[in-house]
Amino acid sequence: MQLPQARVIVVAGVLSDSSGAVLIAQRPHGKHLAGGWEFPGGKIQGDESDAQALARELLEELGVTVLTCSPFMSLIHAYPDRNVELRLRIVEAWCGTVQGLDGQALRWVPLKALQDADILDADRPFIAALQAHAAGGR
Repeated sequence: MQLPQARVIVVAGVLSDSSGAVLIAQRPHGKHLAGGWEFPGGKIQGDESDAQALARELLEELGVTVLTCSPFMSLIHAYPDRNVELRLRIVEAWCGTVQGLDGQALRWVPLKALQDADILDADRPFIAALQAHAAGGR
């Protein structure tokens, strides 16, 4: 009999700069899938809403304050040791200067080049959805 896998719920945000490039973060050493690139965010704690968790995570990890964000897409990704429910939100407005406060590397990548940015497998379905959204759903 196989034991059920743990399910982790994670919320991530899409931050864009004035040119439309999207921020991605490299997972720090010592964390699951260290070295991989992902949309910034983290685990939902307690009874936080998705928006509250994203605001807390982006303030802790990047030093930015989320002013407005909206849900974009959710998915479940199965790793050998866990299932991760990923909830992606678009951050429409934020303030502050983006910094890697956890020592993580950060990159601004043009939306059209995200598929070449070594994004973690779990985040890959978001790329096509974001590109289609930016192209007006085509």
